[in-house]
Amino acid sequence: MINIEREFISSNVTHKKSYAYLFIKRGMDITCSLIAIIILSPLLLITAICIKLDSKGSVIFSQSRVGKNGKLFKMYKFRSMVSDAEDLLCKLKSKNEMSGPMFKMKCDPRITKVGKFIRKTSVDELPQLFNILKGDMSIVGPRPNLPNEVEKFTSVQRQKLLVKPGLTCYWQVMGRSNIDFEDWMKLDLKYIRERNTWVDVKLILKTVKVLFGDDGAM
Repeated sequence: MINIEREFISSNVTHKKSYAYLFIKRGMDITCSLIAIIILSPLLLITAICIKLDSKGSVIFSQSRVGKNGKLFKMYKFRSMVSDAEDLLCKLKSKNEMSGPMFKMKCDPRITKVGKFIRKTSVDELPQLFNILKGDMSIVGPRPNLPNEVEKFTSVQRQKLLVKPGLTCYWQVMGRSNIDFEDWMKLDLKYIRERNTWVDVKLILKTVKVLFGDDGAM
């Protein structure tokens, strides 16, 4: 765990917010995630069945991500790749299409048939509603990164760890994979500076359309 709060005590990113905002935000997280899980439960079940029938392996993929103040947590997703995807990654490193420490590849051969659809519609992200209920994540916040990615962050980029990561953010609704790594980090810091209840509500509403297909999804 990295003590980000201490590391950036003199940071130029204003991340402190009123208790009222944080209370409302947590209330929205619990209420919205519970309602979403109930309403989307048929979709969650159908997706799980399709993944199981499409390829071998578990339905849910969990991975260590870096949360607020550098705390590690297990983030959940529907599995959209073959079961040995992480072992195959080393063979594809040279085909990375994303700048910075992240790996992204539009025609990634590790993605399954069902995986292509659930990624396109962002259905693969829905299990993170349970991360939100647990308090590891928020509905709105910077997307969580892998530990090995965070290790390569600059001191400025690490400031995104000052707040709880989220299911959606500016990057999620403004192009995703069409945005390079540097601009993605800038958007995360922009959210930290500008966040308030109205910004969160607007981002949640903009995210809904992603369920109908997003050209920026990989």
